[in-house]
Amino acid sequence: MEELIQLDKELFLYLNNLGTSTWDGFWLFMTEKFYQIPLYLVLLFFFYKYFGIRGTIITLVLVAALITVSDQLANLFKYVLFMRPRPCRAEGVAEFTRFIAERCGRYGYFSGHATNSMALAFFTGLALQKHLKYIFPFMVIWAIIVSYSRIYVGVHYPGDVITGMVVGILLGLGAFKLHAFLIQKYGEVGR
Repeated sequence: MEELIQLDKELFLYLNNLGTSTWDGFWLFMTEKFYQIPLYLVLLFFFYKYFGIRGTIITLVLVAALITVSDQLANLFKYVLFMRPRPCRAEGVAEFTRFIAERCGRYGYFSGHATNSMALAFFTGLALQKHLKYIFPFMVIWAIIVSYSRIYVGVHYPGDVITGMVVGILLGLGAFKLHAFLIQKYGEVGR
């Protein structure tokens, strides 16, 4: 386990120090949830277009539950079960970290950003792929970029991000299956 933790630290420092001031703005943009709102609005439009008002309401409730569950699960792991300091706070790592984030939280295992973005990517990508051919790969690439941004800005180890992505995939798949069931049962007739 110690070797795995050391490898995670070394990989983090390698990836984090690849950053340059030229790219900082892009990665700070990608890591900020507020800037993703236009994407969420476009997705909302597509859910309305293809699933109607009832389907959109079902989707909104499901997305709210999905994000709440993924956030709280990540927080449980971070603050109760593992309490692993983030790289920007870890002795022997922080002084070599290229830290550009606005703040550095206390604990980092596992990444809530990676969990949320991948859960949303799998859920929306799978739910809309019947109507939009390339939405699934687009959403997964978006989620990978958001997830990687956490390493770039200096707040998560690769292991934090990978774990968050795996948990997000599982949650997104579950939400997709529940969505399909609810749409079939309560969705609008003729859609």
